[in-house]
Amino acid sequence: MTATFSRLMKQIGYCFKDESLLLNALTHRSVGQHNNERLEFLGDAILGMVIADELFQRFPESSEGEMSRLRASLVKGETLSELARDLSLGDYLKLGPGELKSGGFRRDSILADAFEAILAAVYLDSDLETCRNLILRQLESRLDSVSPDTVTKDPKTQLQEYMQARHLSLPVYDVINVAGKAHAQTFTVECRLESGDVVTAIGSSRRKAEQAAASQLLEKMNGFE
Repeated sequence: MTATFSRLMKQIGYCFKDESLLLNALTHRSVGQHNNERLEFLGDAILGMVIADELFQRFPESSEGEMSRLRASLVKGETLSELARDLSLGDYLKLGPGELKSGGFRRDSILADAFEAILAAVYLDSDLETCRNLILRQLESRLDSVSPDTVTKDPKTQLQEYMQARHLSLPVYDVINVAGKAHAQTFTVECRLESGDVVTAIGSSRRKAEQAAASQLLEKMNGFE
């Protein structure tokens, strides 16, 4: 392994016995069949479990909903891409020509996936406890700064609870358009209420577009209260 990868291992606080696992974790699907997608799948599951367990231990009085929101804030793509940038993962990614040309090493989704893939690589190279300790080190400051009182509900959840409290039908979300290439798509989502109110919103993922649409409806409803 090159000195560059040695530096990365020092940054994450783990020295690989099988260094090919780290290389695999940093290889994007644009390179070919041997990429980090399977590792990302495993890393996502490990990260979710470790954070869920840590929150369960830290906040014994919190409800399931509160812990779910806390976990979501810690494992969301935005948080993981920030962690990846802290490690300068973009400097180590192995990308295909198209992704290199389009700046894939800066893309949040690619960085977040690589971070999760590295977690899986550490797990496979060692054990769950070692991986757990690495995750908790990487997220230590964020874990210390969150509490059930500081994490707000996302717009979709707020809108759902607003409708339920008034015994109204839940909003319906439909994707009405997907534009752009696979690595840079935009989603247009329509959100409809039983009352006939309809809004549309655009986001870089279906989830973000749905959240934006829900936020619009909440603002509209609050304006009438």
